[in-house]
Amino acid sequence: MHDVALKNPTALAERLDLSSPPSLLLVDPPASLQALADAQRPPGQAAEVVEADAIRSIKSRFEAIIVWRENRIGSRSLFDAVVKRLASPGAVWVVTAMKKVMGPSTPAVHRLELSDLEKAFAAEGLVRDRETRVSAWHVGYRFVRRETEDGKRKT
Repeated sequence: MHDVALKNPTALAERLDLSSPPSLLLVDPPASLQALADAQRPPGQAAEVVEADAIRSIKSRFEAIIVWRENRIGSRSLFDAVVKRLASPGAVWVVTAMKKVMGPSTPAVHRLELSDLEKAFAAEGLVRDRETRVSAWHVGYRFVRRETEDGKRKT
């Protein structure tokens, strides 16, 4: 994957909460995001990095997972595999290309959209609760477990 210029890296690390989860999985991250995560993680708690094609080789569960994915093709099976590796309670961030920008290599017609993500995660009880701008061309959406009537998250 090519490198991406992150938008305000220090604030981005806080918004993505890179330092506090005990375990973090990065799926197909650009080098700049991987370097930012490594710099923010406590000693001995480095983020695990995997390519999307090799996600099934990961057997552990993670409190936080960040997936960098622009292309809609093959994304459903990837998201199913990601949810299986999410510890409860946990959060999944999906960073995708914005719809009406020219920078990403994926054509707009093949890009993942928020509606695709919401549909993929709804069946697993995950709802979007936050979004943040990651670069000039990318936005990240956070999905967490849906809360029940008593204010607790479903597991």
